[in-house]
Amino acid sequence: MVDVSLRRFVAGDLHWLAARHQDLYTRDEGFDTTYGPVITAILHDFCKSHDPMCEKGWIAKQGARRLGSIFCIKETDDIARLRLFLLTPEARGRGLGKRLLRDCMGFARQVGYREMVLRTYQSQRTSGSLYRAFGWQLIESRPAFSFGAKLIEQTWRVML
Repeated sequence: MVDVSLRRFVAGDLHWLAARHQDLYTRDEGFDTTYGPVITAILHDFCKSHDPMCEKGWIAKQGARRLGSIFCIKETDDIARLRLFLLTPEARGRGLGKRLLRDCMGFARQVGYREMVLRTYQSQRTSGSLYRAFGWQLIESRPAFSFGAKLIEQTWRVML
């Protein structure tokens, strides 16, 4: 996308990002109102205690308009967790997801992680295709009932 920049997530992005997650997952997945508070709690925890040497969140923006996010969170000394990967509908299909994923994985490699993992839902087919194109492998798939919706939860992994 033209004129799109990536910047570090800051606490002032928290409410926007939690609200966008709630809105989009309600619209696209039928999630209930319990989803937003979970995202808010994840973001509060990140703001309060993340280690900037090995954890980072990015916000994609075009001018003043925020378009998406991705986070690299420490799971163990060797494993990072990809979290909060989101693109607004107007930002999809333009290569921004590839850019965010490439930067996140590059950061994880640079700070010494050997592996990344993530959890998503089978209904997120576009994301699954993107993960596969970047070398991720689906390692687990199981039925789940979360946020008021019947889902197929997936766990993906990539060796860095």
